[in-house]
Amino acid sequence: MTMAANLKIKLFADGADLDGISEMYRNPLVKGFTTNPTLMRKAGVEDYKAFATQVLEAVPDRPISFEVFADDFPQMEQQAHEIASWGPNVNVKIPVTNTRGEFSGPLIARLSRAGVAVNVTAVMTLDQVRRVTECLARETPAIISVFAGRIADTGRDPVPLMAAAVSIMKAKPKAELIWASPRELLNIFQADAVGCHIITATNDILKKLSLVGKDLDRYSLETVDMFYRDAAAAGFRIETPLTV
Repeated sequence: MTMAANLKIKLFADGADLDGISEMYRNPLVKGFTTNPTLMRKAGVEDYKAFATQVLEAVPDRPISFEVFADDFPQMEQQAHEIASWGPNVNVKIPVTNTRGEFSGPLIARLSRAGVAVNVTAVMTLDQVRRVTECLARETPAIISVFAGRIADTGRDPVPLMAAAVSIMKAKPKAELIWASPRELLNIFQADAVGCHIITATNDILKKLSLVGKDLDRYSLETVDMFYRDAAAAGFRIETPLTV
């Protein structure tokens, strides 16, 4: 199988824990970072800009995405320009719609024409991919994040959809496709095989890269040993009747 070092796809770490971000920054396989308001809230972030400033100090030279959190487009646009001003390596995450289901296309188009590197997020259909791609300026780098993991959660195979998205986005050569919300390490290899440019994964998935290519007989033995040691450490006993 393909070894991690031979992957064509770029690995981005997804999270909002500053220690975890710093740890992943030290991994040369990790080429960028993403976060979102939900992850930040779970991590206990209270001051959005202060947190972003700390992250940018820890990650000065790799792409990182921060998301707007307004729900009306004029405020989204103001926040987008502010976030973009925080650093040359910042991508501004724009949700594909607001909470009323209104398409963010006109805003995406304005930002892209203005030179803002957007990361259009929460995309889940090919129609959304087509519409977003049409809005992007040819000369401005951009990202479209398709939530393949959430698509898979609905019982649908995301692989054909992601392959089709790669094809659609060829119309804008500076746009990159993210396989977002992966559920397991295998998704990295699936994304690589269909030509996705980026996959963003949480630290727990990325830490499994050390298992790639591991001998399965050895892995089986280690698993048996783990069960044995944990049973012994727990002091488990089963009383059996004496045999005569």
